[in-house]
Amino acid sequence: MGRVHTQAYARVPHHFPQLALRPELVTVAEEVPGRAEQAAGQYGFASAVRDWREVAADPRVGAVSVTAPNFLHREIGVAMAAAGKHLWIEKPVGLTADDARAVADAVAKAGVQGAVGFNYRNAPAVEAARDLIAAGDIGTVTHVRIRLFSDYAAHPDGALTWRYERERGGSGVLGDLASHGADLARFLLGEITSLTADTAVFVPERARPTGTTAGHTLATGGEPGPVENEDYVSALLRFASGARGVLEACRVSVGEQNSYGFEVHGTRGAVFWDFRRMNELGVSRGTTYQDQPVSTVYVGPGAGEFGAFQPGAANAMGYDDLKVIEAYRFLRSIAEGTPYGATLTDAVRGAAVLDAMARSVESGTWVDVPTA
Repeated sequence: MGRVHTQAYARVPHHFPQLALRPELVTVAEEVPGRAEQAAGQYGFASAVRDWREVAADPRVGAVSVTAPNFLHREIGVAMAAAGKHLWIEKPVGLTADDARAVADAVAKAGVQGAVGFNYRNAPAVEAARDLIAAGDIGTVTHVRIRLFSDYAAHPDGALTWRYERERGGSGVLGDLASHGADLARFLLGEITSLTADTAVFVPERARPTGTTAGHTLATGGEPGPVENEDYVSALLRFASGARGVLEACRVSVGEQNSYGFEVHGTRGAVFWDFRRMNELGVSRGTTYQDQPVSTVYVGPGAGEFGAFQPGAANAMGYDDLKVIEAYRFLRSIAEGTPYGATLTDAVRGAAVLDAMARSVESGTWVDVPTA
């Protein structure tokens, strides 16, 4: 994610030349020896350090991207805000809603801007779907199904990194993938008021890595240890609007690669989105009700920020483009002093949904999602 953020900053002026700010890559921090220097050489940072605290103390730095592991989000995020740095932090912003709230409070107290890496809401097709729903084109929304299936942890030889530890990785697939699902649900349909959830661990043991890891490294021969957090979650949702929902996420889905998407149904139609066909929507609307056809709509320059990347519909955008949009909205927030895109408030609300899922699993009952 550090690479993705860095490349996004570099590309912002290409796609959004009207933006008053121009990002400058000042310094990069990475505790693993040699990695910061490698990144500085590759991307053109002016300096490289081992300790993130040096970034917080650097007067040259006005804005910071936090792409560290989940358990470091609260400490780094609060410190950067207190140092007066604008903050772009990856989801899920800590391990719990309390962590996310602490960062949000620090950002508010410091009067800086705070953006969160809920990148899927930035897809022009997702924004078009939201507009379509809000306009009543599919009638009153009745129910939604959101899925986030991936195979990044499916291999039994996947190394037992921090990601699988409760203390450092938090709630596993809830933070990794279901956080995006909760954000998409809120972005499209509004607040979730209550839910019931179930979780499971399907790969209960992994080998500890014998050296430094990066990403989803495979490891064999290391000492085996238990997987402490969730591989799978499913939840039934109730929205303030009266709509119902199903959210399902899994990190060990063999045969599924970034199978993310949603199906939103209303009283007069439906809208469908699949991340693997990111620039398309399936849309059904009208008054036929039964046997009503579904049309494929290719979003174009009128949808979201599509026009900053492609000249016409059916020209593909990709994942990295979503992070460029995120970087642009973060920088625009700094330039204008007004939040654009996903904020720390969204992170807190989304984390409250994840915490409610965990409570529901413990109690085996429906639980309310706190409103504050």
